[in-house]
Amino acid sequence: MAKDISAILRAMRAQVDKKPVVSSPDPFKVLVSTVLSQRTRDENTARASRRLFARYKTARALAKAPLKEVEILVKPAGFYRVKAARIKEVAREIEGRFKGKVPKDLSQLLSLPGVGRKTANCVLVYGFGKPAMPVDVHVAVISQRLGLTNEKDPEKIERDLERILPKKYWLEFNHLCVRYGQKICLTRKPKCLICKLNKYCRYYEANKDNRAFL
Repeated sequence: MAKDISAILRAMRAQVDKKPVVSSPDPFKVLVSTVLSQRTRDENTARASRRLFARYKTARALAKAPLKEVEILVKPAGFYRVKAARIKEVAREIEGRFKGKVPKDLSQLLSLPGVGRKTANCVLVYGFGKPAMPVDVHVAVISQRLGLTNEKDPEKIERDLERILPKKYWLEFNHLCVRYGQKICLTRKPKCLICKLNKYCRYYEANKDNRAFL
């Protein structure tokens, strides 16, 4: 399986992104953006994050910001009232409990209000450059289609992937799956006819004779 994983990742890099994952210099922005990303499209998350961070750049500033103003700024992300209240609460916790700095420890990240494993692992990978396995919709769908997991629960998928993938690949796996899921392995209608992973793909094998389905 390790050899297949290496080949799979090479194919994904060649088709969508050869650049290595670069961690952000600001883990707080990674944390807030990931909270905003819940149940919304990537482009809407990016727009809401840009609007928010143009006005409030630190945990202290966001913690003190008027809730109504934060709601307006993050409105493109959807569920904006809930998300605005959540990110303000997170900002207050970081400012109060962690002296304004996002913790690097998984358990401490999970202790923040509304922060689950996907968000915490995204902060570790994209905020601190630490190996972790964030499981979002792209990771879940691609892993299931490739037969890397049979699970549907994100935490169980995470455990399967951590067991199967050598740790040296953890940093880039989410990044590659997101890029591949946006361009090739679409959630609703994957572009199997141009995909370079077909020979590894359980989904393609099951549906390759049904061109209308592909």
